[in-house]
Amino acid sequence: MISTIILIAVIVLLAFMLIGIFNKFVRNRNTVKDAWSNIDVMLKRRHDLIPNLVNTVKGYAAHESGTLEKVIQARNAAMGAPKGDINAQIAAENQLQQSLRSIFALSENYPDLKANASFLDLQNKLNEIEEGLERSRRYYNGTVRENNNYGESFPGVIFAGMFGYKHFDFFEAASQEREVPNVQF
Repeated sequence: MISTIILIAVIVLLAFMLIGIFNKFVRNRNTVKDAWSNIDVMLKRRHDLIPNLVNTVKGYAAHESGTLEKVIQARNAAMGAPKGDINAQIAAENQLQQSLRSIFALSENYPDLKANASFLDLQNKLNEIEEGLERSRRYYNGTVRENNNYGESFPGVIFAGMFGYKHFDFFEAASQEREVPNVQF
């Protein structure tokens, strides 16, 4: 009789432990998705702003159409990335970020463009969006770290496959953002 009670207690304890582990996986995944949705809102704002920015630059730098087309292609690729695949979206957004840098590099060669009020306004809006993205990216990366740590450490690693654990990539700076700028006087 006592052994039956102990066995039932152990089974109930294990069941509660498994429920707790499962709930932690669900909570981590939902937190990552919530953090990504904050980034997704900022990315949508950036995507909406890019055509206006490109059209403004076109008026001043018509012969730079190759650069502008690359920006539009990168935007379309970012918008076309599968919505459920956060890792693919991150890769596409990093490509877009790199191509946007080329537009601002163009402005250095065109003083009239650099002084244009519409361009400056769009540039300021894009800078605000980028600052918001940076804050959201930090939060997202924190949630990804917690998710990945739990799924890859004990006891989560034992039950990861059974409970549908998903590894998420960090939303890191593109390789060009890591390069140290060369300042010359």
